[in-house]
Amino acid sequence: MPLSVTRSLLIIAICAICTFSERLFPFLLFGNRKVPPLIRYLGKILPMAVIATLVVYCLRHIDVASFSGFVPELLATAVTAGLHLLKRNTLLSVVGGTLTYMLLVQLVF
Repeated sequence: MPLSVTRSLLIIAICAICTFSERLFPFLLFGNRKVPPLIRYLGKILPMAVIATLVVYCLRHIDVASFSGFVPELLATAVTAGLHLLKRNTLLSVVGGTLTYMLLVQLVF
């Protein structure tokens, strides 16, 4: 079902409002007060927990019985980790790993 222009603009507006409110919420909640230690701890630990969860989610169905079932995933994971360790740039790491995986799957395996 194709979306109308009005419906598309409404979806974009709702996404923009949600994104803006997520950015604004901490300022409204804490204002000029000091951020509680629990919130600072969660801010440090949650990004790593989310990444670990995504790695497990992405690699959970690897088929080790066939060579082409696990090599592209493992090579792309290694490229992603290597790029992140070298450059410390999340966008570069994700794009590099994704491109590696897609090229391996489409052209090599």
